[in-house]
Amino acid sequence: MELRRKRAYDSASAEDGFRVLVDRLWPRGVSKERAAIDLWAKDVAPSTPLRRDWHAAPDTDFEVNADRYRAQLADESAPALQALVDELRGRPVVTLVYAVANTEHNHAVVLEGVLKPLLD
Repeated sequence: MELRRKRAYDSASAEDGFRVLVDRLWPRGVSKERAAIDLWAKDVAPSTPLRRDWHAAPDTDFEVNADRYRAQLADESAPALQALVDELRGRPVVTLVYAVANTEHNHAVVLEGVLKPLLD
């Protein structure tokens, strides 16, 4: 399986495969048609308090928030994470779709790292 990441504001394409929105909130200004989302996995997104802290923090705090998110995925979001793994297993290409502007320091990067070993 190939896991990819893409911003919700970038155009969807056939190469994206199965598109999963991994944000708790729908991206502003993006229609459902344009987003072409196959699954909205909002229960694996960072909790509202974590999301707020993450957006308010400088990039230097990325690992702190990433660790908090990994802990959330291992604890309170574990059932949702397992459901997502079950849904994605066997799909050749999956694209994790997110809205945040920073393409290097965001929760989709962390989620991709958590999902990879679970899907192998």
